[in-house]
Amino acid sequence: MKPPPLFLFLLHLLLLLFIATNATKLTALSPTPSPTPPTTSKSSTSALDPQQIRALQSLHIPTTRDPCIQPSPHNATICDNSKPFRHLISLDLFNCSSDLSLSFTALKSLSSLHSLSFTNCRASPIRFPSHLSLSLTSFSCIHSLRRLTGVWLSRFVNVTDLTVSYTSINTHGLYVILGNMHKLKTITISHANLTGSLPRHLHLNLTHIDLSNNKLKGKIPTSLTLLEDLEFLNLSSNGLNGVIPTEFGDLISLKNVSLASNSFSGPIPDSLSAIPGLVHVDLSNNQLNGTVPRFFSELKELKVLNLENNKLHGVLPFNASFIKRLDVLKVGGNGNLCYNHSVLSSKIKLGIAPCDKHGMPMLPPPTKESSSGDSESESSDYDYDDDGAEGANEKKGHHHGPNKVVLGVAIGLSSIVFLIVFFVLLSKWCR
Repeated sequence: MKPPPLFLFLLHLLLLLFIATNATKLTALSPTPSPTPPTTSKSSTSALDPQQIRALQSLHIPTTRDPCIQPSPHNATICDNSKPFRHLISLDLFNCSSDLSLSFTALKSLSSLHSLSFTNCRASPIRFPSHLSLSLTSFSCIHSLRRLTGVWLSRFVNVTDLTVSYTSINTHGLYVILGNMHKLKTITISHANLTGSLPRHLHLNLTHIDLSNNKLKGKIPTSLTLLEDLEFLNLSSNGLNGVIPTEFGDLISLKNVSLASNSFSGPIPDSLSAIPGLVHVDLSNNQLNGTVPRFFSELKELKVLNLENNKLHGVLPFNASFIKRLDVLKVGGNGNLCYNHSVLSSKIKLGIAPCDKHGMPMLPPPTKESSSGDSESESSDYDYDDDGAEGANEKKGHHHGPNKVVLGVAIGLSSIVFLIVFFVLLSKWCR
């Protein structure tokens, strides 16, 4: 006899309940692993050394937040991963409060620093602990630390990057600062009232030199031309003089050079053509003479060429395609320099005149003077066109030559007067 459907349904339901109940008991009896706590940046990272926290507080640097994780608005920090406490390896201070005090004790606690930077921090410098002076590989001071001296800076003997800008330095020469910095690669000392001359001995691993806007005098020493790794050189706005050394082409890695606003004389050395990677060349505001070298147009990377306000002469040896390739070309202020108007259009504003057939600058014709007062409408700066000297002379003859009609009338009237006088005198003589 077949069991009824209701009986089978109830039997299946009881079986399912039995299985579910025993499964729950087995789960409850089995051991459960402890939950893994979530990792956070603070739990996985040790805190900053308490001595360094106190040092930052003594420098009026907020430490309510962990400086290694959340720098304050007036500093930027980098910490190492040492345990049980982390240590500062980089500290940048900017827009410091007026009561910033660089105590010797606080700085001694920061001897783990490798990089220290001040920007707009007008505190007075003090003696740095020897451990801190030796540990620094990068030091920067911009608009900061009044009354710096060369001897004070010279203690950072292990720095590879030195920057002092818009801060006066009292020193008897640049060598006082750089003499023992044998690891130095980049140096920027600008707007620092620096006096003396360029040192005769420079470290060969230098790649960046910026000594602009100081009071340096004298000539470029041969030692500078030995820096084969030098990529950036800025000696602008000083009192340097003499010729640019012919050995300048030995700076084979140079990309950016500015000797502007000095008193350099002599020609532009042809050896510059041996520096294939030149991108930026500024020799403006000097007393350089001679012609503009043609090799500039052969420098494939060149983008900026500034030769204005010198004593260069002759024909500019550039064509339109080279000029268009440049981002900046300045050659104005060279009174005896001109361009070939058959090669370059006057629409290219170069600030120099076109050449005549002798290769000399063409003088602009005088402006038209009119008694009716129209002279004011004539431009005082004559716009040269490509017709050359002949066209200019034709215009001059057309505007300023005598009127032929007026000349004919004057001759006719003079002849009539002469005849009248002649006949009067003849009639008196016949009587």
